[in-house]
Amino acid sequence: MRSDARIYVAGHRGMVGSAIWRELERQGFATLIGKTRAELDLLDAGAVAKFFATEKPEYVFVAAARVGGILANDNFPANFIFENLQIQNNLIDNARRTPVKKLFFMGSSCVYPKMAPQPIKEDSLLSGPLEPTNQWYAVAKIAGIKLCQAYRRQYGCDFISAMPTNLYGPNDNYDAQNSHVLPALIRKFHEGKIAGAENVTCWGSGAPLREFLHADDLAAACVFLMQKYSEEQIINVGSGSELTIKALAELVRRIVGFKGGIVWDTTKPDGTPRKLMDSSRIFALGWKPRIDLETGIRSAYEDFVRAVRDRSARR
Repeated sequence: MRSDARIYVAGHRGMVGSAIWRELERQGFATLIGKTRAELDLLDAGAVAKFFATEKPEYVFVAAARVGGILANDNFPANFIFENLQIQNNLIDNARRTPVKKLFFMGSSCVYPKMAPQPIKEDSLLSGPLEPTNQWYAVAKIAGIKLCQAYRRQYGCDFISAMPTNLYGPNDNYDAQNSHVLPALIRKFHEGKIAGAENVTCWGSGAPLREFLHADDLAAACVFLMQKYSEEQIINVGSGSELTIKALAELVRRIVGFKGGIVWDTTKPDGTPRKLMDSSRIFALGWKPRIDLETGIRSAYEDFVRAVRDRSARR
C-alpha cells in the first residue's frame, strides 16, 4: 500500500477497527476513511453503495460486525446472523463493484468446529459441528469467508480473510450482558473491589482453555497481511499460548486488586473445551505478537477505569 492510498476501515470506532486505525497512522498512512454508524448505516445497501462510489477507497479493512459473548449470542441469534450477513455482504460486494484493489475480511476463531483438533489449523474449517452457543455469529462469518473466496475465483478480487483468536484491548465492550470473557472478568472484579464484595461469581467451571491476543498485536498482523498475503486460504492469527479460564480469572483478580474469592457457577455453559489456534503460517511469514498477556490486561484495565471515569464525569 502506498502511504497516500485511500484506506477505509469499516468499524473504526470498535476495538479492532480503532486498533487498525492506530496502526495505520503509526506506519504513516495518511488518507484514512472512517464513518460512524450515524454517518453510514452498513445495513443499508444503498447507503453503502453511495459511500463506495463517492469515497472510492483503494483498500478496505472489514472490522465492522455485531459482536458479543455467549449470553448475547444466545439471546439475540437472529440479530447476530442477519446483521452480520447484511454488513459484510454490503461491504464485500461494493468493494468488488468499485473496484477496490484489496480487501481484508476479519473472521473469527469461532468459525472452527467445537471439537476441532488442537491446535486448530486452517483446514479444519467446515470439518465438523460448530459450538452451539455462538453458531449464529459463526455461520455469518463463514459466509463472509466464502463470499471473499467466491469473488476471488469468479472476479479475480484480491480479497483475503484472517481468523483471529480471542481478543481484548482498548475500546473493548465491557457490557455486563454482552461482553466476552476477559472484559467481563475485568468488570466483575472491578465492581467487586469497589463494592467490597466477599466473592465474585464467574460462569462455568473455569476449566476451558483459551488463547488471547491484544488488539494492537492483531492490528499489526492485519496491516502486515494486507501488504504480504494474497491467498484464497484463510490464515490464523493467534498468540500461540493458552491458559484456563480459571487461571485467567486469578490473573485478572490480581491485576484489578480484588481481595475476595471466586465462586464458579457450573450451571452456566463453558462453551468450547479448548480453542488454541495454529498460527504457524503467519509466524513463518515473519509476524509475531509482542504484548504479553499480563501487560496487555493491565493496559486494558487502565482503559476500562478511564472509560468509567469519563462516563461519571459526563453525568
